[in-house]
Amino acid sequence: ATQLQVERLLRNEGSSRQEIGREAFIERTWAWKRKYGGHIVNQLRRLGASCDWERERFTLDEGLSQAVREAFVRLYRMGLIYQAEYLVNWSPGLQTAVSDLEVEYSEEQGSLYHFKYPLKEGGYLPVATTRPETILGDTAVAVHPGDERYKHLVGKTAVVPILGREIPVIADAYVSMDFGSGALKVTPGHDPNDFEIGQRHGLAIINVMNKDATMNANAGSYAGLDRFDCRQKLWADMEAADLTIKTEPYTLSVPRSQRGGEVIEPLVSRQWFVNVKPAADMGLDAVHRGRIKIIPDRFVKVWDNWLENIRPWCISRQLWWGHRIPVWQCADCNHQTVSTTDPTACEKCGSANIEQDPDVLDTWFSSGLWPFSTLGWPADTPDLRRFYPTDVMETGYDILFFWVARMVMSGLLFTNDIPFHTIYLHGLVRDEKGRKMSKTIGNVTDPLDVMGEYGTDALRFTLLTGGTPGNDLNLSLERVASNRNFANKIWNAARFITHSLARTPADPPETISYTAADKWILTRLADVTESTDRLMDSYLYGEAGRQVYDFLWNDFADWYVELSKVQLQQGVASAWTTLAVLRQVLDDCLRLLHPYIPYVTEETWQQLKAAFVASGRGIEPSEGWAEALIIADWPQVGQRYPEAAADFERLRELVRQIRAVRAENGVEPSKFVVATIAAGDKAGFYESQRSVLAFLARLDEEQLVIAADAAAPDNALTIALGDVACYLPLAGLVDLGKERERLDKEIGNLAQQIERVSKLLASPFAQKAPEAVVQKERDKLAELRATHQELGERLAALS
Repeated sequence: ATQLQVERLLRNEGSSRQEIGREAFIERTWAWKRKYGGHIVNQLRRLGASCDWERERFTLDEGLSQAVREAFVRLYRMGLIYQAEYLVNWSPGLQTAVSDLEVEYSEEQGSLYHFKYPLKEGGYLPVATTRPETILGDTAVAVHPGDERYKHLVGKTAVVPILGREIPVIADAYVSMDFGSGALKVTPGHDPNDFEIGQRHGLAIINVMNKDATMNANAGSYAGLDRFDCRQKLWADMEAADLTIKTEPYTLSVPRSQRGGEVIEPLVSRQWFVNVKPAADMGLDAVHRGRIKIIPDRFVKVWDNWLENIRPWCISRQLWWGHRIPVWQCADCNHQTVSTTDPTACEKCGSANIEQDPDVLDTWFSSGLWPFSTLGWPADTPDLRRFYPTDVMETGYDILFFWVARMVMSGLLFTNDIPFHTIYLHGLVRDEKGRKMSKTIGNVTDPLDVMGEYGTDALRFTLLTGGTPGNDLNLSLERVASNRNFANKIWNAARFITHSLARTPADPPETISYTAADKWILTRLADVTESTDRLMDSYLYGEAGRQVYDFLWNDFADWYVELSKVQLQQGVASAWTTLAVLRQVLDDCLRLLHPYIPYVTEETWQQLKAAFVASGRGIEPSEGWAEALIIADWPQVGQRYPEAAADFERLRELVRQIRAVRAENGVEPSKFVVATIAAGDKAGFYESQRSVLAFLARLDEEQLVIAADAAAPDNALTIALGDVACYLPLAGLVDLGKERERLDKEIGNLAQQIERVSKLLASPFAQKAPEAVVQKERDKLAELRATHQELGERLAALS
């Protein structure tokens, strides 16, 4: 990709790499890398990556280059690297071979061409192809050995259309009797499956294309034509010769270069290969024996499928940018010297007339050595002993085989150990409509732009909590904006605490006495801390972050911070205890959130720390304040108070229902309403929470009646919550006549729906329809009846 960018620049300047030469081109590419290579590093720094930036490495650094040579030489001496003529994926645009993994297949509309393959003794075989231009390279026509239609033709001679070259009719089990006519043209020089057939039958390999995808001399009169122009010209000539049958629309799986986008051409070429089968078997064994864990585990099947069916890896690239292959060819004796250092003479005959192989290695060859080459391998360095193997490899699922599998295979081959014990795969970031980001579509989002507008923390939190392992994430800027609001929520909570601290007398009580609300929030904090630990241990980082988000926003900010406004006014002891709880909960939440939101949490924590240290109140973490949040201790699961927490949870539910009733009846938010609460044996608890309950539910505290057994006032709406009943007299707050009229009309509508569904269930429908459909109607009827009863009780309460 780097070379492609520089070549484009040269073309824009009216030049080319061939024109300026290899040395000048490499220097030009280094200049480009120095200019643009820091862009990704800048993105990582802006994202808040906590790295030792002095250890930044590049695969072409001198030390890593030496490791690459060492690996090549070892593999060569092990007999795993070899040079051979083989069918490769050729990129006409890049003018190089590319690996199987660098080929992307796209479904495109094309044609299936049916034609006559003449037989020497007369007649023809009907054959179909999607690439007529490759007919010129055919060296056989194949049929299935069990196909009764063509058995008598096996061993006969066919004649290549237009060219007139004679080729055999052979039998091979690869041929599908159901595709097309059941007869297959075999072009070993331009199709991987045909290449395998050719190897089995000893067929000649004829290459009819140049490396720029124009036709060569083997194509006869079509030499010099572009492959697609040749397709049209050859088909027209075959029509004129009465050799065509028909063409029909056909959906093709077109191989395209992942880097350049052009259609890949299978070509036979002399390349360097690695026999990766032994290392692949080791990689399979490491996962199957549990030495390496893949998350999510559904990718184990993908891992197995690829490694079990792995083919020789073509590692040579006809490029100039990269690690040059460390092989020197002797012009005098033709011997190849393979060395980790640059030789001055042929190791066999001593001739100085040697030249290094012009090709470079596939970029993934050097990347596969990354876990140990960055630590000084092949030397036995302190870093290698300390940091290898590492723990977790986190990367996208799309390079599981490009990179991860090759790191595993290289690690096992060269260090006799796994490079990491866990592979964590994240998904791809797509646009909010789920489309792959593409410059063509115009939907590419630069992280630096998003961070500039919404802040780094908002983007980080969106990316970290917006997906699950191995699944793609649709990036919504609305969600990023929402998470910016969350960062503001954290900041505002801290400001409230520090401002409250400044207004509170400095005399702490001798003992702490927690309220039910304090015990509830501390219990919830213990729950979310334990849950976060469990989820992170299971690599469910997104869910862990979402749970802390919900706790801090909903439980802490919306409930505890609000009710603390009451507790802070209930005397010095209450205020001191409330501040201690506020500090502890926010402090622990900041620690839990720091991996997700590093900037806001660090700054907020420092402000919190400064305020409490300056106050001199002694309200601080048990282990004291660390110098920075990033090195502070991870929160411990604290004490729980299950009974008090359960009581307060019921109070919260009561407040929610009172708020819902107020909203349904259009009561102004600023208006305080009268309430009577019959709380049974919990009357003492609710009485202790009188001020908090009145504040949160907007009840008139002076007229609030709380008793074990209180009678319902006239014209009051009842809220039932277990053994607790709350009566809200609504006279004067709403128009009771209009409310009765509204309820009466709604009850009538419900009655009609109940009658309709009841009749449906009593009809033959219930016996004929699928059980799931019938059950859905039963559930609907039950819900309608429950709502009808609830509204009836509400109407009765207002009568």
